[in-house]
Amino acid sequence: MYAEVIVDIAHSNVDKIYEYSCGEDVKAGSRVKVPFGGRVVDGFIVGLSETSAYPPEKIKPLSYVYEEPPALVEECFSLMNELSARYRVPKAVCLRLFVPAEMRAGRVHEVYKKLVRLSGAEISVSKSAKKQAEFLTYLSDEGEAEYTLCCEKFGRGAVNAVVEKGGAELVKVKINRTPLAFEGREPPKQLTPAQLAALASIENSDKTVQLIHGVTGSGKTEIYLNVISRALEQGKTAIFLVPEISLTPQMFSQLKRRFGEKAAILHSGLSAGERFDEWWRLRTGEARIAIGARSAIFSPLENIGAIIIDEEHDSSYFSESAPRYSTIEVAEMRARRNGCKLILGSATPSVETYSRAVSGEYNLITLTQRINGRPLPHITIADMRREVRRGNNSAFSAALREELKDTLESGNQAIIFLNRRGYSHTVICQDCGYALKCEHCDVPLAYHSEEKCLKCHYCGARYRLPSACPECGGLHLRYGGTGTQRVVAELRELFPAARILRMDNDTTSGKEGHYKILKQFGEKKADILVGTQMIAKGHDFPSVTLVGILDADMSLHFSDYRAGERTFQLITQVSGRSGRAGEAGKVVLQTYSPDNYILRFAVNYDYIGFFKNEIALRKATQFPPFSLICRVMVTAEDDAPALEALKGVYFGAEDLRTANPQEFIFLNKMHSPIKKIQGRVRYQVLMRLQSARLLPRIYDLAVRCSNSSALVYVEENPVNLS
Repeated sequence: MYAEVIVDIAHSNVDKIYEYSCGEDVKAGSRVKVPFGGRVVDGFIVGLSETSAYPPEKIKPLSYVYEEPPALVEECFSLMNELSARYRVPKAVCLRLFVPAEMRAGRVHEVYKKLVRLSGAEISVSKSAKKQAEFLTYLSDEGEAEYTLCCEKFGRGAVNAVVEKGGAELVKVKINRTPLAFEGREPPKQLTPAQLAALASIENSDKTVQLIHGVTGSGKTEIYLNVISRALEQGKTAIFLVPEISLTPQMFSQLKRRFGEKAAILHSGLSAGERFDEWWRLRTGEARIAIGARSAIFSPLENIGAIIIDEEHDSSYFSESAPRYSTIEVAEMRARRNGCKLILGSATPSVETYSRAVSGEYNLITLTQRINGRPLPHITIADMRREVRRGNNSAFSAALREELKDTLESGNQAIIFLNRRGYSHTVICQDCGYALKCEHCDVPLAYHSEEKCLKCHYCGARYRLPSACPECGGLHLRYGGTGTQRVVAELRELFPAARILRMDNDTTSGKEGHYKILKQFGEKKADILVGTQMIAKGHDFPSVTLVGILDADMSLHFSDYRAGERTFQLITQVSGRSGRAGEAGKVVLQTYSPDNYILRFAVNYDYIGFFKNEIALRKATQFPPFSLICRVMVTAEDDAPALEALKGVYFGAEDLRTANPQEFIFLNKMHSPIKKIQGRVRYQVLMRLQSARLLPRIYDLAVRCSNSSALVYVEENPVNLS
């Protein structure tokens, strides 16, 4: 028998199948070690054959076969081929998506504990062996116990003597490292007529993709849970994706309480051991529901009955490392292979997704009311220009301060949302206007008061706070912008008795950091939660009756065609955290651009009005979905190799435009907006195309121009143009 192996080396030179001899019991999908180029490397068996075109004496045997059952399911091989061809990356890079990184490197293994168990055999114990007798009595009461515990209580000699006589036996039991423990089971909730109609529409639709456009609090989650329940009843499995790690524990707790141990969690916030055990529970069928962030789409499940992507509009569903895939696109691949439905859900669908739904490509399901008819929170606009004219230079408008006071006095909770972290956004010299920047990345540094230092949020570099401007020597340095630390400091001055929690990348860096903060807030151990984007969506806190949005218009000013869309989504999502239970919710939206049309649509929760306006604008300007933006990025440690690769890409694109002028709307080469990140210079070739017809040739061009000195890669409709 011969094994067809892909070696686990991410290089195009070895991106092919190698043959090795193996035994009859070896299975496709197994991870193996193989001799390769004078060393032993890891690999994946992607097929088996009884014959080979090579002489038997020239074929080397496998060095080692890792596990039973095989790590890869059969579907992985077709997905590997499709992803490799689609994104022009080696097959090994695609296969790595299906297996936890620590597992591939052999850094994590199963954990066992040793138990001693009563055998049932009659043995004789002398009167002098009191410890043996006591141990036998204890074991007859308990049935089994941990070996180390028994040795501590009765002595290792006594325990081993009883085992040697046959009165007890030693057994190894696998321990599952469970990420989060949730007690209690929760029965299904009574569905509303709208939810029942949504389920019927999903079941009766002949389309693969279903879009649930439901306002915040409209009961989308309960629909998801019912879809999963029906898949399990049919003997199938399910994948449930959420955009943020911070959302996973809350959604996981709901799945656990509904489905018990059938649910397993996968995300980067777990320890290596937890991720390993949860992954294997899915692979062996012990767990049948995978929940997690983007990477959970590659869960090792078979016979998938439903794939759900909540908050489908979120930019985190696009990978920023090779292969640079769209999670929704991969989900469609898996849905079609398994003959199941892909359900997308959002209160603010992306313009591209909603366009596909209204055109009939996707099945559109609309939920316009919150559960039990609860009203959406009332949004008040606070004009910060007037506040400044009145002499108010704090982060809080008079309206927000008053609403916070009323909320705290009534015993309710508030969320303050800010799309930044750190004490202040930048440090600016008032003499020359210079903003202190990172030496390695062309971005301003942020001041962190607790550590009294400046930090780069791209590469993590830390700097001392200078006493003078490094550009002109001026002594008048000003902290510009507002960060989460500063907001918390001001809140403590305004409301000394209030209990305040802060949730951003700095406070959630530890294990279970998100979960601990959200648990405290959910248990009402805090009155105010201050946070960045991770608090903006998905969370359900019944006692939150007020949301304050600071710098609501900040994202409007980014140089990005999606700026208006993202601002509308952000405001709608964070507003939806308020008033989800009995009391009506309120939102105070602070802005320096109160007349902006995007904010007006958001204040009225008018997604349809926003969509019609936005889609007309995109059609007139020929932006997606009426075109495709393609960016070819070039990065290198030095300018020379980067510019050489850039020339190759640009001239190659020029040739494509000459041969296909009707396909090109725009083509240019330039510095990337952030010229350097982590010590690497960045250039780009930006194209706007009429269709995706030329994409394969552009990917091939990027592969040809990439080398050991310069990395070249393609981004389609990039979520971040900086």
